[in-house]
Amino acid sequence: MATADPQVVRDYYDHVDEEDYEAVFALFADDVTYERPGQASLDGIEAFREFYLEDRPLDDGSHEVHDLAVDGDTVAVRGSFTGEQDGEAVSFGFADFHRFDGEGRIAERWTYTDRDAV
Repeated sequence: MATADPQVVRDYYDHVDEEDYEAVFALFADDVTYERPGQASLDGIEAFREFYLEDRPLDDGSHEVHDLAVDGDTVAVRGSFTGEQDGEAVSFGFADFHRFDGEGRIAERWTYTDRDAV
């Protein structure tokens, strides 16, 4: 069974905030899936890369992790994001879940927010 690594998840948020996307991509499996309710699923690292490099609506922001819980191969996070979305200031809460594969990379990710599109 895969074991979740909470430090990898913390690193993910740090890398996103630093806009170090190559470091972000290195944390994820090639066959990653990313689910965001109400939006199309991202399947595979190429779709994931395209989202972060070209389609992600959030900019110039920072994540704050409020709670983090580990259960087997999954890390659950409750946090907040402050930054810009489509050029306007935003601040909102989120819940993310990261499931790890046997190689220690994130294989599945789910994001839930109170916004329609993130």
